[in-house]
Amino acid sequence: MTIAHSEDVLKALMLLSLDGDEAAYRRLLTTLRVLLVGYYTRRMDAATKADMEDLVQETLLSLHSRRATYDRDRPFTAWFFSIARYKLIDHHRGRGGRRLAETELGEELESGFSEEALTARLDVERLLDGLTPRQQELIRQVKLEGQSIADTADRVGQSESAVKVSIHRTLKALGERMRGGS
Repeated sequence: MTIAHSEDVLKALMLLSLDGDEAAYRRLLTTLRVLLVGYYTRRMDAATKADMEDLVQETLLSLHSRRATYDRDRPFTAWFFSIARYKLIDHHRGRGGRRLAETELGEELESGFSEEALTARLDVERLLDGLTPRQQELIRQVKLEGQSIADTADRVGQSESAVKVSIHRTLKALGERMRGGS
């Protein structure tokens, strides 16, 4: 991906388009079309040009119909490529479904930018959404941003031991939720 295809640029175009900027929306669709052709080309070895074009158009139509559901606080590319991934899965199902196991959903789209990393980030954000704002803040600062317990304790006005206990309990609760507990 080039800078024109970076998360920041694509998200900015999406936000502008949601605010009514038609030129930004046209630019976004044009850019996404190029990305989709590359994305689907790597995943559809025997696809005809017509199949590829149909899949690209279906994906862009899905983007158009679902754009009102986009959460402005979330990564755009993770949201968009999840739509593309599901369209590809539907395409393979329509062709017998046996090729699903061969579909590489985690290939890198560019150096330092992978669908797998964005999907994981989105999953983490969904997990954090179920926490209190204080728990979210502690987990983000210490576990995601790598800040020290001491700095975080100073910032939030708690003792270091209180921050450690809170993080431990929060991680334990998240583990239980992921295992299907509560």
